[in-house]
Amino acid sequence: MTETAPSSQWQTFPVTPDRFEDFADVINPTRREPHCWCLSHRLRAKDIKELGGDRATVMRKLCERENPPGVLTYHEGKPVGWCSVGPRAEIPLLAASKLIRPVDEVQVWSIICIVVRSGHRRQGVTARLLEGAVKYAASRGAPAIEAHPVDPPGRMDTTMAFVGTKAMFELAGFNVIGTTDAVASRMPRLIMRREL
Repeated sequence: MTETAPSSQWQTFPVTPDRFEDFADVINPTRREPHCWCLSHRLRAKDIKELGGDRATVMRKLCERENPPGVLTYHEGKPVGWCSVGPRAEIPLLAASKLIRPVDEVQVWSIICIVVRSGHRRQGVTARLLEGAVKYAASRGAPAIEAHPVDPPGRMDTTMAFVGTKAMFELAGFNVIGTTDAVASRMPRLIMRREL
Protein backbone atom coordinates (compact mmCIF):
# COMPACT_ATOMS: atom_id res chain seq x y z
CA MET A 1 0.00 0.00 0.00
CA THR A 2 1.27 3.46 -0.94
CA GLU A 3 1.97 5.81 1.94
CA THR A 4 0.42 9.23 1.55
CA ALA A 5 2.06 12.47 2.56
CA PRO A 6 0.63 14.58 5.36
CA SER A 7 -2.47 16.51 4.30
CA SER A 8 -0.63 19.82 4.70
CA GLN A 9 1.35 18.89 1.58
CA TRP A 10 -1.86 18.50 -0.44
CA GLN A 11 -4.23 21.24 -1.61
CA THR A 12 -7.16 21.24 -4.02
CA PHE A 13 -8.63 24.31 -5.72
CA PRO A 14 -11.24 25.08 -8.41
CA VAL A 15 -9.59 25.70 -11.78
CA THR A 16 -10.11 29.46 -11.96
CA PRO A 17 -8.44 31.52 -14.76
CA ASP A 18 -5.31 32.10 -12.65
CA ARG A 19 -4.87 28.31 -12.44
CA PHE A 20 -5.40 27.60 -16.15
CA GLU A 21 -1.71 27.00 -16.90
CA ASP A 22 -1.53 24.53 -14.01
CA PHE A 23 -4.58 22.74 -15.48
CA ALA A 24 -2.85 22.61 -18.88
CA ASP A 25 0.32 21.22 -17.28
CA VAL A 26 -1.73 18.26 -16.01
CA ILE A 27 -4.06 17.63 -18.93
CA ASN A 28 -2.10 18.83 -21.98
CA PRO A 29 1.53 19.64 -21.10
CA THR A 30 2.54 20.17 -24.75
CA ARG A 31 -0.42 22.55 -25.32
CA ARG A 32 -1.36 20.83 -28.59
CA GLU A 33 -4.72 22.03 -29.89
CA PRO A 34 -6.01 18.61 -31.08
CA HIS A 35 -4.94 16.96 -27.80
CA CYS A 36 -7.41 16.66 -24.92
CA TRP A 37 -8.63 19.86 -23.26
CA CYS A 38 -11.32 17.96 -21.32
CA LEU A 39 -14.13 19.26 -23.50
CA SER A 40 -15.17 16.27 -25.63
CA HIS A 41 -17.26 14.73 -22.83
CA ARG A 42 -18.57 18.09 -21.63
CA LEU A 43 -19.62 20.20 -24.62
CA ARG A 44 -21.22 19.57 -27.97
CA ALA A 45 -19.30 20.67 -31.08
CA LYS A 46 -21.75 23.56 -31.56
CA ASP A 47 -21.14 24.74 -27.98
CA ILE A 48 -17.38 24.72 -28.59
CA LYS A 49 -17.85 26.70 -31.79
CA GLU A 50 -20.12 29.26 -30.08
CA LEU A 51 -17.53 29.77 -27.34
CA GLY A 52 -14.71 30.50 -29.78
CA GLY A 53 -13.80 27.23 -31.50
CA ASP A 54 -10.23 27.01 -30.19
CA ARG A 55 -10.36 24.35 -27.48
CA ALA A 56 -7.86 25.99 -25.13
CA THR A 57 -9.74 29.31 -25.41
CA VAL A 58 -13.04 27.57 -24.72
CA MET A 59 -11.67 25.88 -21.62
CA ARG A 60 -10.31 29.22 -20.40
CA LYS A 61 -13.81 30.67 -20.76
CA LEU A 62 -15.30 27.83 -18.73
CA CYS A 63 -12.80 28.63 -15.97
CA GLU A 64 -14.32 32.14 -15.76
CA ARG A 65 -17.82 30.85 -14.95
CA GLU A 66 -19.46 30.92 -11.54
CA ASN A 67 -18.84 27.18 -11.28
CA PRO A 68 -15.39 26.49 -12.77
CA PRO A 69 -15.33 23.13 -14.59
CA GLY A 70 -13.33 21.18 -12.05
CA VAL A 71 -10.58 21.06 -9.49
CA LEU A 72 -6.82 20.73 -9.44
CA THR A 73 -4.94 18.91 -6.73
CA TYR A 74 -1.46 20.07 -5.81
CA HIS A 75 1.23 18.15 -3.97
CA GLU A 76 3.92 20.32 -2.43
CA GLY A 77 2.81 23.19 -4.67
CA LYS A 78 2.90 21.24 -7.95
CA PRO A 79 -0.32 20.51 -9.88
CA VAL A 80 -0.62 16.71 -10.02
CA GLY A 81 -4.29 15.90 -10.66
CA TRP A 82 -7.40 17.14 -12.44
CA CYS A 83 -11.04 16.25 -11.84
CA SER A 84 -13.72 17.55 -14.20
CA VAL A 85 -16.75 18.09 -11.98
CA GLY A 86 -19.78 20.34 -12.06
CA PRO A 87 -23.56 20.51 -11.94
CA ARG A 88 -24.98 17.93 -14.34
CA ALA A 89 -27.29 20.63 -15.70
CA GLU A 90 -24.21 22.68 -16.76
CA ILE A 91 -22.65 19.80 -18.71
CA PRO A 92 -24.60 19.78 -22.00
CA LEU A 93 -23.42 16.40 -23.30
CA LEU A 94 -24.19 14.67 -20.03
CA ALA A 95 -27.49 16.48 -19.51
CA ALA A 96 -28.65 15.34 -22.96
CA SER A 97 -27.19 11.81 -22.76
CA LYS A 98 -29.50 8.94 -23.66
CA LEU A 99 -26.94 6.47 -22.26
CA ILE A 100 -26.30 8.05 -18.86
CA ARG A 101 -29.74 9.13 -17.71
CA PRO A 102 -30.63 10.66 -14.33
CA VAL A 103 -31.95 8.16 -11.80
CA ASP A 104 -34.09 10.75 -9.99
CA GLU A 105 -34.77 14.48 -9.68
CA VAL A 106 -31.80 15.26 -7.38
CA GLN A 107 -29.76 18.12 -8.86
CA VAL A 108 -26.50 16.19 -8.71
CA TRP A 109 -23.03 17.32 -9.57
CA SER A 110 -21.20 14.92 -11.88
CA ILE A 111 -17.60 13.82 -12.21
CA ILE A 112 -16.75 13.32 -15.86
CA CYS A 113 -13.01 12.82 -15.86
CA ILE A 114 -10.07 12.15 -13.56
CA VAL A 115 -6.47 12.64 -14.68
CA VAL A 116 -3.31 12.12 -12.65
CA ARG A 117 -0.26 13.81 -14.09
CA SER A 118 2.36 11.54 -15.59
CA GLY A 119 5.05 10.72 -13.04
CA HIS A 120 2.64 11.06 -10.10
CA ARG A 121 0.52 7.94 -10.41
CA ARG A 122 0.27 5.43 -7.54
CA GLN A 123 1.12 8.13 -5.00
CA GLY A 124 -2.30 8.77 -3.46
CA VAL A 125 -3.28 11.58 -5.83
CA THR A 126 -6.67 10.13 -6.76
CA ALA A 127 -7.88 9.92 -3.17
CA ARG A 128 -6.91 13.57 -2.53
CA LEU A 129 -8.41 14.62 -5.86
CA LEU A 130 -11.78 12.99 -5.18
CA GLU A 131 -11.82 14.37 -1.64
CA GLY A 132 -11.23 17.83 -3.11
CA ALA A 133 -13.94 17.40 -5.75
CA VAL A 134 -16.45 16.37 -3.08
CA LYS A 135 -15.56 19.37 -0.90
CA TYR A 136 -15.82 21.70 -3.89
CA ALA A 137 -19.29 20.41 -4.84
CA ALA A 138 -20.44 20.62 -1.21
CA SER A 139 -19.14 24.20 -0.92
CA ARG A 140 -21.32 25.14 -3.91
CA GLY A 141 -24.45 23.62 -2.36
CA ALA A 142 -24.56 20.34 -4.29
CA PRO A 143 -26.93 17.84 -2.61
CA ALA A 144 -25.04 14.88 -4.06
CA ILE A 145 -22.18 14.05 -6.40
CA GLU A 146 -22.12 11.24 -8.96
CA ALA A 147 -19.58 9.42 -11.09
CA HIS A 148 -19.89 6.82 -13.85
CA PRO A 149 -16.93 4.46 -13.48
CA VAL A 150 -16.40 0.85 -14.51
CA ASP A 151 -15.57 -2.22 -12.45
CA PRO A 152 -12.64 -3.86 -14.25
CA PRO A 153 -11.53 -7.39 -13.31
CA GLY A 154 -7.89 -6.25 -13.37
CA ARG A 155 -5.95 -3.17 -14.42
CA MET A 156 -7.89 -0.56 -16.35
CA ASP A 157 -7.13 0.15 -20.01
CA THR A 158 -5.28 3.46 -19.81
CA THR A 159 -7.16 4.96 -22.77
CA MET A 160 -10.39 4.83 -20.76
CA ALA A 161 -8.94 5.28 -17.27
CA PHE A 162 -10.37 8.81 -17.08
CA VAL A 163 -13.78 7.36 -16.10
CA GLY A 164 -12.32 5.82 -12.94
CA THR A 165 -13.06 2.53 -11.25
CA LYS A 166 -15.71 1.34 -8.81
CA ALA A 167 -13.05 0.61 -6.17
CA MET A 168 -11.60 4.11 -6.45
CA PHE A 169 -14.99 5.71 -5.83
CA GLU A 170 -15.94 3.28 -3.06
CA LEU A 171 -12.84 4.38 -1.18
CA ALA A 172 -14.09 7.97 -1.54
CA GLY A 173 -17.48 7.12 0.01
CA PHE A 174 -19.54 6.64 -3.17
CA ASN A 175 -22.15 3.86 -3.47
CA VAL A 176 -23.49 2.12 -6.57
CA ILE A 177 -27.07 3.22 -7.18
CA GLY A 178 -27.56 1.91 -10.72
CA THR A 179 -26.06 1.21 -14.12
CA THR A 180 -25.99 3.14 -17.35
CA ASP A 181 -26.32 2.07 -20.96
CA ALA A 182 -22.84 3.49 -21.58
CA VAL A 183 -19.66 1.42 -21.78
CA ALA A 184 -15.93 2.11 -21.45
CA SER A 185 -13.41 -0.51 -22.58
CA ARG A 186 -16.42 -2.77 -23.28
CA MET A 187 -17.46 -2.63 -19.61
CA PRO A 188 -20.76 -1.16 -18.40
CA ARG A 189 -20.48 2.17 -16.63
CA LEU A 190 -22.05 2.30 -13.19
CA ILE A 191 -23.85 5.14 -11.45
CA MET A 192 -22.16 5.87 -8.14
CA ARG A 193 -23.33 8.57 -5.78
CA ARG A 194 -22.20 10.23 -2.59
CA GLU A 195 -24.78 12.24 -0.68
CA LEU A 196 -23.49 15.57 0.61
